[in-house]
Amino acid sequence: MSASTKHAVSEYFAAIRAMDVDRLMTAFSPNAELYDPVGTPPKIGAEVIRAFFAQTFSSFQLVSLTENNVYIIGEIAAVKWTGRAVGPSGSACDFDGIDVLHCTEQGKIELVRAFWDPTSVMALLQP
Repeated sequence: MSASTKHAVSEYFAAIRAMDVDRLMTAFSPNAELYDPVGTPPKIGAEVIRAFFAQTFSSFQLVSLTENNVYIIGEIAAVKWTGRAVGPSGSACDFDGIDVLHCTEQGKIELVRAFWDPTSVMALLQP
């Protein structure tokens, strides 16, 4: 298990729970790619990823992902997680998914593929 990958994964999820974009972005490499969720157009580059998370965090009262199982081999991690979101009206939902993260040898995330269904989360934004 790579200690730098373990640290990057831990920091990624902690920053999401804190809804702290600046902290989150320290985990990413400048040219990172984010597929969140897989099947949607990729977010490529730090500024695009920053804008995605800033928009996401500003749209919800709470976005939280908790790691249930983490499997790391070298610079690749697969994480089964459980999420909770609270929309602007206070309505909430729980959801789950799996993220596959590829890190550099220096412990920066260069690729995230997030496998989850956003339907219940997006419903929280409907009036």
